Amino acid sequence: MSPRGVATPDIRERLFAAAERVVERDGPGALTSRSVTAEADCAKGLLHAHFAGFDAFVAELCLDRFARTAARAQALSALAGEGTVARNLDAVVLALFDSGGAALSGLALSRAAATRRIRTALEGGAPGFTAIQEAITGYLEDEQKLGRVAETIDPDTVALAVVGTAHHLLMTGGPDAPDPRPVMRRLVAALVER
Repeated sequence: MSPRGVATPDIRERLFAAAERVVERDGPGALTSRSVTAEADCAKGLLHAHFAGFDAFVAELCLDRFARTAARAQALSALAGEGTVARNLDAVVLALFDSGGAALSGLALSRAAATRRIRTALEGGAPGFTAIQEAITGYLEDEQKLGRVAETIDPDTVALAVVGTAHHLLMTGGPDAPDPRPVMRRLVAALVER
């Protein structure tokens, strides 16, 4: 355990990763500030020293993971012309399901204060599903120009279908739900492969 009064490097990421491990292993009902700090092997008060309460922590965790996926989506355009279109899209979309994405989404929705914080941040411009959708649209337009996506495909509609399906699977998934990745792979393939 980190000694008292000694700075803990990268504490936000350490706590976020610990929360993901708790959710993956024990489910969202086991996630508490104490379970997170115990998993992170740090002082019990550290979470509250860096976040304005547990709901703020949950909201920041979800927003951080949205931002990471949005950044991956924005990097898609650099892949235009490389690999396969379906595989490039899969790498971004399937990242939403990594580290207990469905359980974390469910946790955030079950905590009204966290949901409000997330909604406010997204309305204020924090990257979320809209940023991911826009990046996918741009990527598909780039691939269309290269002739790797059919001209008959509407990139914006495909992006909406992909992101909307991922959102649906995240919101309705749970510990007993089937793995959503095969469904997402089939959807992406059906939408973009010639």
